[in-house]
Amino acid sequence: MAISDIHGCYEQFNQLLKKVQFDSANDKLILLGDYVDRGLRSKDVLEQVKALKEEFGVIALRGNHDQMMYDALMQEREDLDSRWIRNGARQTIESYCGADYFGEELDRGRFNEAKQLIKNNYMHHVEFLNSLDLYYESDSHIFVHAGINPAVDEWKKQTSADFIWIRENFYNHPTGLDKTVVFGHTPVVNLHDSENVWFSSLGDKIGIDGGCVFGKQLNCLEIDESDEYKTYYILKDYPSLFDAIEVT
Repeated sequence: MAISDIHGCYEQFNQLLKKVQFDSANDKLILLGDYVDRGLRSKDVLEQVKALKEEFGVIALRGNHDQMMYDALMQEREDLDSRWIRNGARQTIESYCGADYFGEELDRGRFNEAKQLIKNNYMHHVEFLNSLDLYYESDSHIFVHAGINPAVDEWKKQTSADFIWIRENFYNHPTGLDKTVVFGHTPVVNLHDSENVWFSSLGDKIGIDGGCVFGKQLNCLEIDESDEYKTYYILKDYPSLFDAIEVT
């Protein structure tokens, strides 16, 4: 089972785990990164993902937003702070410091204070972000946050930036690999006219980012032992509605 781009959507994440009847004793859950930013409960998502990994062996990969948070917290650089702020830092910080922490405007003084508060009280979260792998490989699939660079002869040697940031150079070109790449990062509405899981016509890629934090849905791709696929989703605004689709 693969889920990506939770982005602080804690309730939807748990509704989706319930919907797919996730059983840690029998199912392998692979999370493709972007646990934080833009959504309201990044702290809770990170705490849960950390527990799932440590207690049940869930595979948790690194996304570009996870990297942005780590970089901004651990390096005192204006460019890293600004990049994180542009990409949803406010909601992440307020999940740690309180919903009214900033008021109407994001003040840089308060921002710096929040960074120190998070490091003082939640360094285990920061260290967890830095421990996340960039990819996971099975016999038939490669799981990664953003994608694989087809221009790199040995994909495992591509840059860490490619693993968490690549877009068009990946999904617009054949991978040339004998395994199917399952990825998030690029909302599937940018790949086809739907929020549902995207299956490349070439059979070499599957995109699963349903754009939940943007008001769409959180997707799950289930792969059985015969490499048959089922997909599920939870709608962002109606997390109690158990709408599902199935693809075989």
